[in-house]
Amino acid sequence: MHREDFSYHLPPELIAQTPLAERSASRLLVLEGRSGALTDAAIAELPAYLAAGDLLVFNDTRVVAARLAGAKPTGGRVEIFLERALAGHEALAQLSASKGVREGLSIATAGGEVRVLEQRADLWRIALPDDALDFFERWGEVPLPPYIDRAPLPSDRERYQSIFARERGAVAAPTASLHFDATLMAALEARGVERAFVTLHVGAGTFQPVRVGDLATHRMHAEQVTVSRATCEAVARTRARGGRVVAVGTTVIRALEAAALAAADRTLAPWRGETELFITPGFRFRVSDALLTNFHLPESTLLMLVCAFAGREAVLGAYRHAIAARYRFFSYGDAMLLTARAA
Repeated sequence: MHREDFSYHLPPELIAQTPLAERSASRLLVLEGRSGALTDAAIAELPAYLAAGDLLVFNDTRVVAARLAGAKPTGGRVEIFLERALAGHEALAQLSASKGVREGLSIATAGGEVRVLEQRADLWRIALPDDALDFFERWGEVPLPPYIDRAPLPSDRERYQSIFARERGAVAAPTASLHFDATLMAALEARGVERAFVTLHVGAGTFQPVRVGDLATHRMHAEQVTVSRATCEAVARTRARGGRVVAVGTTVIRALEAAALAAADRTLAPWRGETELFITPGFRFRVSDALLTNFHLPESTLLMLVCAFAGREAVLGAYRHAIAARYRFFSYGDAMLLTARAA
């Protein structure tokens, strides 16, 4: 398939620039994968679309304040965008500067000197004055996505995190989880819906466009994943009682499917490692029965994953409906609930 197979036109005014006052106040578009039927609903109605014995799987990664301004010795500006922490006081990062970057460069920041050690593909290995996660948490700012056209606010430190965020390491939020608050979780619990967690530390590569036409040649940035024994056992119990596994976000799908693919028998088992899994139409899903996710950028790997799950034509048709109905798009926007299309 080709990149342009996943293109659509989005009016800019539908890109949500701020979160709603309440997390669970967003709208919800429901796509039934087998029939293609669409229903306009609300996130607060999610319990009605789930059943007792279903399992919601969340990503418990915590977003680091990953964006940091710096300056070259010449005064030229440099933006440092953390990709991941390494051992010691080192990290991998994206570095953006008007006149390029070189090995050995010293970058002055509010937290002290950052040294550029070497280039690794389109990333740079850098040395920091402190542990990478501690350094960025103290001196960095919230890494709002590039399509949010404003400076971060103090409130973004809390609203660009899910209520489940606990494992530091992401540089972008698993945005489907942003819709959940204590009220919605209480309603789901009363419905008999259970929960489990995986950890996938979302990397800065999630914002990188697909630059090749032929998707077979695209390569994903590696992201760190942990799928625990407790989560595997929760999935097994759900299967045994006839419940559905509902992935909350594309990151959860990637974590669960990567863990299954890592097992010799291709069934879900505890796993910790790095994944570069790129899911496109034709992929065989082994773990998830339904997906809750936000609306995604045109021609993005996230939209391609959603199309693989529920069918390209059905998903793009749902996007056309969402645009006509004035849904809010992307990280601070509304959500979709999709069930898998017929095999």
